Amino acid sequence: MLVQQILKSKGDDAVFTIEPGTSVSDAACTLSENRIGALIVADAGGAVVGVLSERDIVRNLGQRGPACLQDKVDDMMTRDPQCASRQDTGENVVQRMTDGHFRHMPVLEDGKLIGVVTLGDVVKARLAELAMENESMQGMLMGR
Repeated sequence: MLVQQILKSKGDDAVFTIEPGTSVSDAACTLSENRIGALIVADAGGAVVGVLSERDIVRNLGQRGPACLQDKVDDMMTRDPQCASRQDTGENVVQRMTDGHFRHMPVLEDGKLIGVVTLGDVVKARLAELAMENESMQGMLMGR
């Protein structure tokens, strides 16, 4: 399955971005309000410069306490994140996420952000694919 198919299956999922320089406290509110696990950090021109995840915030809270909430997003984000294209395969994306220990990957086309795929998105798409294959095999075996 290709990333473009995964994005299409997600429907009209909004991509939430935040600018560098925003407080981590504001970012945490955005994550909570939208029930999402990460924000794409994009500069004023729309270029992806990082990803800030719930994990980044919790890790810093555990190490430094609530004072870290006053930090800026760019102090805590993962810089230069790995990105996918529409033509990447789900298998490739999962492998890169697993190897890099992250769950959110921006999808770019011509340098512009067009979506985000998560590990959960890829797993969901693969399970749907396996279910269709299973149904097809059962149909062949049953003579349907």
